[in-house]
Amino acid sequence: MDPVIVAGAGPVGLTLALALARRDVPVILLDEAEVLGDADGLRRARTAVLGPATASLVERLGFPTLRQESSTWTAWRTVRRRTEVLRVDFGPDPADAPLHIAQHRLERGLRDALLNCGSVRIVAGCRVDAVEQDARGVTVHTRGSHETWWRGSFLVGCDGARSTVRKLLGVRFPGRTAVDRHAVAVLRAELPEPGVALLHRDPPGAPAGQEITARPLPDGQWRLDWLLPVESRQLTPDALVERVRAALTAWCGHVVPYELTGSADYPVHQRLARRWRAGRAFLAGDAAHVMGALGAQSVEEGLRDAENLSWKLALAWHDGASKLLLNSYEAERRGAVGARLRATDQALPLLRASGAWQSVRHTLLSGSARGHAELLTDSHLGRGAAAASQVYGRSPLSVPAPRGGGGRTGPSALASGCDTPPGGVVSDVQVTALDGTVGRLRDRLGRGLVVVLVAPGTGVWESRHWLTAGLMPRLASAVAALPTRAELLVAETYPGATAHSVLLIRPDGHLVTTMVGCRPAELYSYADLARGGPPVADPTGDDAAAPGDSPGLGAGPKNAGQGHGGGRPGGGSATRRVGDPARW
Repeated sequence: MDPVIVAGAGPVGLTLALALARRDVPVILLDEAEVLGDADGLRRARTAVLGPATASLVERLGFPTLRQESSTWTAWRTVRRRTEVLRVDFGPDPADAPLHIAQHRLERGLRDALLNCGSVRIVAGCRVDAVEQDARGVTVHTRGSHETWWRGSFLVGCDGARSTVRKLLGVRFPGRTAVDRHAVAVLRAELPEPGVALLHRDPPGAPAGQEITARPLPDGQWRLDWLLPVESRQLTPDALVERVRAALTAWCGHVVPYELTGSADYPVHQRLARRWRAGRAFLAGDAAHVMGALGAQSVEEGLRDAENLSWKLALAWHDGASKLLLNSYEAERRGAVGARLRATDQALPLLRASGAWQSVRHTLLSGSARGHAELLTDSHLGRGAAAASQVYGRSPLSVPAPRGGGGRTGPSALASGCDTPPGGVVSDVQVTALDGTVGRLRDRLGRGLVVVLVAPGTGVWESRHWLTAGLMPRLASAVAALPTRAELLVAETYPGATAHSVLLIRPDGHLVTTMVGCRPAELYSYADLARGGPPVADPTGDDAAAPGDSPGLGAGPKNAGQGHGGGRPGGGSATRRVGDPARW
């Protein structure tokens, strides 16, 4: 089968290419930049905050020094004037704390990992200008350093907010422009409480309503963000320095020595692509969604897109796929990101209103009483309503949570339950493999389905003793007979789960279901559900085009150069152009 073509070598494209390569899927990675990873002052101002699950993904993909090149936060403080309104401590385990890393360092680490993947071809200096597809794959034309046609099994546009792939597919990108605006300064300085991130509203000496965040980076650096009026002019360098000096005075009592290493001034938009899949073409990262208001992390959401899509494309590439499996990417990720954008839209008018912080407590989202500080902190840390993008509550690949005590699939399904809902990210508990290897659950993800048996007491025995005891022999046999690759692990405990609970987990760490004991037929049906059902000959079916699709797919020269496979790949076959339905 032809390689998967990924357009865009930013953090999302690099992560997707790595995740596919780790699953033995060949990738062609295209990028417009002539030199990848060139970090100027503007790029150095871009950073990413990664939660524990996303950081674990990046480490698994081959960036072992991620934590050394990031700052691990110990706490988050929200302060108004001189009063601490809220403090969140992340506990003694660094694995539970957010990581803050400069985006150019993240990209460099992912690129270095790609150098060890012989199945990835990186092509710089070329721009996609035409896309066609048929029942067997996609044909992509590029101009620039490689003016040629490329043949692939699938295409994924990870080419940013101004995505060429999205435009060629005719997918609309509605949303709101300039919902927030920020000035950013990255500087090296000694500030109070190293490792503690700060959100400061109305700092002493500043105009009323000013909001600053200070987030630590490694090597003594900090990223400072100022919320600016949306309609104001861009800050001059002198005005930015003035703000830096005022902030340092407010926090340290005087202007401590500092070195400015990067700066930016940018508006924040909120947009969501109407479709994330058109036949064999997909969108991910900023090509599919743009966010950033109230501290939302667009990069982390993009990495979740890549993790979600990679195992599904790998399964399709190796074993074939169903329409349900490929459609589930849009259903899960677009639904989750949309929920977060809606939560932000609800919160913005309340948090940006004049005098909004005069009251500590108000009735906000979903009628629950929450302070403005708590809501804003949740948005920055991806908690509360902002955590919606981590749970695929309506996933077609998960067993729905029971209502009124009964699941639709039978009385045994979800009878034990656990603290993780179906579609949620599983907790990172200690697990033991059948060969006796002890490790963390997150380290075993990404290779296939994972089946975890909760068996208290197994930790005190060698695996050879409990492999033949209780329900282990029957469960091991049932796992071996599943319709797709799966690994059986044993855990002493799992939050909220009783003894002999069996958890079925997807390669991306989302829970399919929890059941009691070993029922091979049920386990098989759940595993079949997790892969979207049996594969079909053409999983794209008629999804590649629909009545009213935009026909505009960037025409390209029909005899342009040599691509993968020689000549114009797929020449002579019936092709169809893909687009977005006219209706929303």
